Amino acid sequence: MEKLDACIRNHDKEIEKMCNFHHQGFVDAITELLKVRTDAEKLKVQVTDTNRKFQDAGKEVIVQTEDIIRCRIQQRNITTVVEKLQLCLPVLEMYSKLKEQMSAKRYYSALKTMEQLENVYFPRVSQYRFCQLMIENLPKLREDIKEISMSDLKDFLESIRKHSDKIGETAMKQAQQQKTFSVALQKQNRVQFGKNMHFNDRIPEERNEVELKRAFEEEDENEEEVLTVQDLVDFSPVYRCLHIYSVLGDEETFENYYRKQRKKQARLVLQPQSNMHETVDGYRRYFTQIVGFFVVEDHILHVTQGLVTRAYTDELWNMALSKIIAVLRAHSSYCTDPDLVLELKNLIVLFADTLQGYGFPVNRLFDLLFEIRDQYNETLLKKWAGVFRDIFEEDNYSPIPIVNEEEYKVVISKFPFQDPDLEKQSFPKKFPMSQSVPHIYIQVKEFIYASLKFSESLHRSSTEIDDMLRKSTNLLLTRTLSSCLLNLIRKPHIGLTELVQIIINTTHLEQACRYLEDFITNITNISQETVHTTRLYGLSTFKDARHAAEGEIYTKLNQKIDEFVQLADYDWTMSEPDGRASGYLMDLINFLRSIFQVFTHLPGKVAQTACMSACQHLSTSLMQMLLDSELKQISMGAVQQFNLDVIQCELFASSEPVPGFQGDTLQLAFIDLRQLLDLFMVWDWSTYLADYGQPASKYLRVNPNTALTLLEKMKDTSKKNNIFAQFRKNDRDKQKLIETVVKQLRSLVNGMSQHT
Repeated sequence: MEKLDACIRNHDKEIEKMCNFHHQGFVDAITELLKVRTDAEKLKVQVTDTNRKFQDAGKEVIVQTEDIIRCRIQQRNITTVVEKLQLCLPVLEMYSKLKEQMSAKRYYSALKTMEQLENVYFPRVSQYRFCQLMIENLPKLREDIKEISMSDLKDFLESIRKHSDKIGETAMKQAQQQKTFSVALQKQNRVQFGKNMHFNDRIPEERNEVELKRAFEEEDENEEEVLTVQDLVDFSPVYRCLHIYSVLGDEETFENYYRKQRKKQARLVLQPQSNMHETVDGYRRYFTQIVGFFVVEDHILHVTQGLVTRAYTDELWNMALSKIIAVLRAHSSYCTDPDLVLELKNLIVLFADTLQGYGFPVNRLFDLLFEIRDQYNETLLKKWAGVFRDIFEEDNYSPIPIVNEEEYKVVISKFPFQDPDLEKQSFPKKFPMSQSVPHIYIQVKEFIYASLKFSESLHRSSTEIDDMLRKSTNLLLTRTLSSCLLNLIRKPHIGLTELVQIIINTTHLEQACRYLEDFITNITNISQETVHTTRLYGLSTFKDARHAAEGEIYTKLNQKIDEFVQLADYDWTMSEPDGRASGYLMDLINFLRSIFQVFTHLPGKVAQTACMSACQHLSTSLMQMLLDSELKQISMGAVQQFNLDVIQCELFASSEPVPGFQGDTLQLAFIDLRQLLDLFMVWDWSTYLADYGQPASKYLRVNPNTALTLLEKMKDTSKKNNIFAQFRKNDRDKQKLIETVVKQLRSLVNGMSQHT
């Protein structure tokens, strides 16, 4: 503490020293301060006065400064607003543009605008409430666009459904024009090279030139009127809808909906009307609708990416093709008019060519045409059956009379008849055939033309067409014409003279078949020497008809013989013959002579066969008359009268009514009757019984049963007469002889039965 006190004292001393040292300066400073106090007071007054003046002067500055500050703040706010508005205005402009696009139905552009708003503009102003409202409104706008686009698509689908027939009609018309032009060019080329045609079967070359000229004129007329599917249909709804759904990312939904709706429409288009088969217009409407449908699909396939694919259109076409074939197969079966079937074929070909031009496979349609071709041939055959029947009904079945050269040339131009002997004859003269022959020949050629019409445009080779023509012609000859001939031959009103003329006609028609083959060859340019060339079956057809006519001649001739025989009125109990042949038999022989004179135009074997058949039938009828079970008694006088009739028959046979028989061949037809009657006339029973069974027997043809039957009938007659002549010795001996012969014949017959 002492030290501390000492230290304090030291410091106090130093302070005192320091104060003493500075005291004078302090006094001087106070003095100076006192001096400047007056000046300071003056300065203070001046400063206060100056401050007051400054305050008064600064009030306006403050006001102006505050105004400046306020303006600066407003300017800053305005700048901020401008900047913000510059951010919002493009958004508002784009949204306004979006509204305008929606009002103008520019939906694809509207969707693009929405994308820009969402991706570019809205992020800049997302903090504003109006932007949130816009953002919330965009999905609703998208849904509205989808609904509106779908509604437009539905309207489009309905429109093309209604106008598909017009689209198809235009497409088929264009295909027809192109085809007509191509065919005309082909014909012109063939005309330039030339063809070898038969003089009366050739198609004039002028006709081809006229067709070509007409084709060029039609091409010129329609050149400015060529319409495409775009000209007929506004596809913009499809494009818009596709683009809209693509932008919306819902393209698959749109594709599925479009394909589903088009498949429904395809089923409706493929559904035919119930009476479609009645007129060609029904088929035409059916085809044009289908063509219109697939033309639209083909256009959609090529101008859009992915909406429809080739696999989809192929599947749709295969489905449609199966339905089309089934419909055509069903409805065409009702067609009985060949003209309608031909028009249907032309429509199918045009339909196929049109769709083939758009890339659709149509081979199955041409295969169907081969089925329809068979049906067409059937309708042609039915039609020509009626034509042939009319020709046969109108024919007079007499040779064609010719009085001058003009008539001769007319017949020759219709039918290829060549006979040098007839040409040398002077007028008037006659063709051997009747009027039906040239008519039949002309109609066969017309049938070939009609069949050729169906074969055209089938994209087949000349060889195939030639084969089709020959096969259809063979059907006409072997089935239709043959059937008509057979029906004609069997008609009751056709007499022997008509049958003879029919045989002559078939002979000439058979000879004309080679000209029909030449006719087909000239049409198809396929040589008959080709290995696979089908031959016409005219030879067998007309040969069968001739055989039927010959058989009918034999039948009718026998029927006439039966009619004459039924007129026989024998008195089977007569005691003496009349001394002359029966009247019915003489009439029958006269009839046979006149008929066999008509047979001179027939081939020799036919006339000889008819004559032999008539004699044999007459012999059989006479034999049956003797052996009739209803005939109980026969007298010797009746046998003698019957013998006179048989003699007349033998005289007729020996007179050679038909030339060509050798020796007594025709007389052998009555050999059974002759030997039987000789046996009874001579009463040579001992010889008959002794020689029976020997090859050299005089009565080899006499059957024991026949002799027994006739002898029993004579025995009954003898018994009746013996009631009044039983005391005459000759009659008693004859009766005993008859009884003895009867017993021997019975034992002979019984022995034959046991042996058998």
